[in-house]
Amino acid sequence: MPAKTPLDDRTVPTEAVTPLIRGVTVLRHLTQSGGTLSASALERSTGLARSTVDRIAATLARMGYVRLDGRDVVLSPPVMELGNAYLAALTLPTLLSPHADALADELDESVSLAVADRDGIRFIHQATRRRAMSLSFRIGDLLPAERTAPGPLFATEWTDARWHAWRERRAADPEDRGFPAVPPREHGASDEDFARRAARARQDGWALDDQLIEPGLVAVSVPVRDPRDARDPRDPRAPRAAGARIACVASVVSHTSRHTAADLRDTLLPRLRAAVAEMERELREAPDPRPGTAPAGLATWTGASKQELGREFVESLARGLTVLTAFGEGRSELTLTDVARATGLARATARRALITHEHLGLVRQSGNRGFALTPRVLSLGYPPLSRTSLAQIATPHLAELADRVHESASLAVLTPSGDEIQYTARAATSRVMSVNVTVGTRLPAHATSLGRVLLADLPPGDRQLGALTPLTPRTTTDPATLRAALEEVRTRGYALVDEELEAGLRSVAVPVRDRTGRVVAAVNVAMHAARRSVEECVRDVLPVLAETAGRVEADLRVAGRFARVAMA
Repeated sequence: MPAKTPLDDRTVPTEAVTPLIRGVTVLRHLTQSGGTLSASALERSTGLARSTVDRIAATLARMGYVRLDGRDVVLSPPVMELGNAYLAALTLPTLLSPHADALADELDESVSLAVADRDGIRFIHQATRRRAMSLSFRIGDLLPAERTAPGPLFATEWTDARWHAWRERRAADPEDRGFPAVPPREHGASDEDFARRAARARQDGWALDDQLIEPGLVAVSVPVRDPRDARDPRDPRAPRAAGARIACVASVVSHTSRHTAADLRDTLLPRLRAAVAEMERELREAPDPRPGTAPAGLATWTGASKQELGREFVESLARGLTVLTAFGEGRSELTLTDVARATGLARATARRALITHEHLGLVRQSGNRGFALTPRVLSLGYPPLSRTSLAQIATPHLAELADRVHESASLAVLTPSGDEIQYTARAATSRVMSVNVTVGTRLPAHATSLGRVLLADLPPGDRQLGALTPLTPRTTTDPATLRAALEEVRTRGYALVDEELEAGLRSVAVPVRDRTGRVVAAVNVAMHAARRSVEECVRDVLPVLAETAGRVEADLRVAGRFARVAMA
C-alpha cells in the first residue's frame, strides 16, 4: 500500500523514495525554524523517529548541508546550492537583478522580484535599504498571494483549479500559519475582495499592497512579462506580443512614514514601469545561456561515503538531493537521460528521485519528456542563509582551525579608511597565555598580518599606509620597506608578521577571496613567539590556515551567487 508522510497528506507514489521524502521534511523544518533545531525538536516537529532524524542529520552533515553543533542541527551555506540550481536555471536573477538594484538606488526604497509558487509568491531577489525599519523578507520566503501586491497580478493567470485550491487553503489555514515569513492573519479580506483586486490588476496592469501584510508596509507592483514567450520566430528581437506570460513581478516596497500607497502609485509607479520595460528588453535581447558544468562523480562519492559511514549514511537521500543540482544555467529543462548522465546515476535511480521530487512539488514535468525545477526548491534551506554574513560563514571554520592548531584564529576586513583592520570573527583557544582580541577591535593595518594581506591585494596607488607608527622596536615604519613587503605578500600569498604589533606576538595570515577573485577579508592564526618559530609557522600552521580559507571561500561562493553576503 502507498504510504503517507508527515510532509504531505497526499498519497505517496509507489516508486517514491521514502528516505528522500524524510530528508526533505527535515530540511523544510530547519528552514521554517530559522536554520537551527535540536535533534529532539526535529523529532517532535517532523514526527520521525529519533534514529531516523540522527541518520538524516549525519547524511546532510556529510554533504555539508548542515553542521552538527552539540545537540543542534544547523543549516550550512552549501545547502544553498539546491536553491542556486533553481535560480540559475531560471536566469531571471542574473538578467534582472542589476535593474532592480539600480532602481532601489535611484528611489532609495526596497525593490524585490518575485515569482509565483502555486497560490503564493516567492522572492527571487531583494534589493533592500539599510534603515531602522527596513524590509525583512529574504530570497526564498513564501507569502500568501492575497496579502501582497504581486499576488493579484499572478492571479490573473490562475486556472479555475488554482482558484479552487486557493480557496481551500484559505479555509484550512485562516490565520496563514503555513506562511512563517508573515505575521498571522487577524482580519483578512474576503475571497471576493481578492478576486476583485485580481480583476483590477488585469485591467490596470499594476497592483498595490496597502498594509495587507502588516501595518505600515506598502508596495506597488508591475508584472515583468517574458517576451521570449511571444517572439516572432522570423524576428526574435521584435517587441513582445500581447499576452506573454508573467515571468516575475517587480515591486517597490516602502513604509507609510515615507510613502502612502497612493504616493507609491502617483510618484513611483511611472519609474517602476520604466524599469520593467528595461527588464523586458533585457529578456528579449539576452542570448540563450550556455550550459554550465553539471555535477560529476556522484555515484562514486555517495558509494564511498556509504562504505565509510555504513548505515549512518542514507545514500538514497544524498543521491536524491544531488539530482536537483543537475539543473542550472543552460539546463532549465532536462530529460531523464540528461539527469542520469549529469549525475552518473542509473536511469532507474534518477527516475525514482524525479518521481519523488515531483510528488513533493520540487520538480514539474516540462515540455516533451522533460523536467524543470519549481520555486519550491528555495524552501530547502535558502531563506535563513540568504541574509548571512561572512563572519557567520567563517566562524565554524575558525573554531575548527583553532582546535587543530591550538591557537587563536581570526577573520578581519579593511575599514573604510583603508589604514586599519577590523576583527569580525574570532575563535579563541584555551591557554594560560593567549591572544586577547575581541570582535570589533581595530588595529593598524601595516603592523598586522591580516592588514598586510588585505593591503597587498589593492593596486599600489589605492593602498592607505597611514602614519606607520612604531608599535614595537620591530615595527616596519619605512614606506619603501613596507611597499616591498606588500609585494612579497602578494607574490607568495600569505603574510607573516613577527613582533611588529606587540612584543612576543607572531601571526600568519592568508586572503579570503570572493567569487570574482577579489580579496574581501583575511584569516590568521596568532600566537606567542615562544610557542612556534617562524619556520614552524610556515611549515605547520600555514597549510592548515590555507585549507581553512579555502573552505570559507567555497561557502562564500555558494552563499554569494544570488544573495548578498555582508562582509562586515
